[in-house]
Amino acid sequence: MEEGSSKPSNSSWDKILNLKHITMEGYKRKPISHWILLALSIVAMLVAFPASSLLTRVYYSNGGASKWIISWVAVAGWPLTALILFPSYFFLDSSPTPLTFKLLVSYVVLGFLSAADNLMYAYAYAYLPASTAALLASSSLAFSALCGYVIVHNKLNASMVNAIVIITAAMAIIALDSDSDRYDYVTDHQYTMGFIWDILGSALHGLIFALSELVFVKLMGRRSFHVVLEQQVMVSFFGFVFTTIGVIVNNDFEGMASEARSFKGGKSSYILVLVWSAITFQLGVLGGTAVLYLASTVMAGVLNAIRVPITAIAAVILLHDPMSGFKILSLLITFWGFTSYIYGNSSASSEDSPS
Repeated sequence: MEEGSSKPSNSSWDKILNLKHITMEGYKRKPISHWILLALSIVAMLVAFPASSLLTRVYYSNGGASKWIISWVAVAGWPLTALILFPSYFFLDSSPTPLTFKLLVSYVVLGFLSAADNLMYAYAYAYLPASTAALLASSSLAFSALCGYVIVHNKLNASMVNAIVIITAAMAIIALDSDSDRYDYVTDHQYTMGFIWDILGSALHGLIFALSELVFVKLMGRRSFHVVLEQQVMVSFFGFVFTTIGVIVNNDFEGMASEARSFKGGKSSYILVLVWSAITFQLGVLGGTAVLYLASTVMAGVLNAIRVPITAIAAVILLHDPMSGFKILSLLITFWGFTSYIYGNSSASSEDSPS
């Protein structure tokens, strides 16, 4: 073997050192406010999203029954995002994106899909332990990769395909171990339907992610902080409209009074669970949006990988979810799949960057 084949060439080392220098200089140029905001955003993702999932399970385990109400709560906090958006126009010296007909239609479609997605997850959490539902929902990463490849023509390398296979195997392990964590009051049919709704919700979530990226590329042509917030506000608003219609048609608003009276802990606990569910979900969305803008999609992927075990472990500790050996194995395999995907995504990004 030649000596040059055992180590990178001088030109390769120069590129590596130059990239490292550019990266370090980029970090040094960031103001302290950037790092504070990024730290707060990371905390929001790692705390708010798991908290929202646990609160959904608390709602069902303490007497709540409406899937539409939980779906409605998920988007009812959209004004919180709007309160962040409007001041950003002044602080960032930017102007609102012109609302064309195509852009409006895309918001309506994404809002409808978001409402359907929230409803599917509501059914999943009604019948599954929070730890199981969180593990199954991690399959959205695989669906995001596949939908991104088909719709947006994102690259799909061997590591990312490997991640899809690994995560699919983790879901299969949970399916084989379904008898160990089923609640006594949940029938076999309900558990199976919860499993199916969770996977379908994850698939739809992947489709929404790909379509959102397509909107950025085709209709907006840019990705800045306020543009990402604009899309989140508008999609959440239309999701709120569609979900509100569903709640009204299903007469669930009228049923909230009786549901609150029979709720374990009383009416005040019922209100607190719903209010904090809305707040934590929106804080998680805001945190994810900020991390995507302030850091990178890879960082967002890393945090998504971390919040899955956080949710599962928190559910075991706080809600006393059953945790079998199969579920632990599935958790480890899922984390392995996330790691493989992040590595593949990093490799794809480095290939696209200029030398």
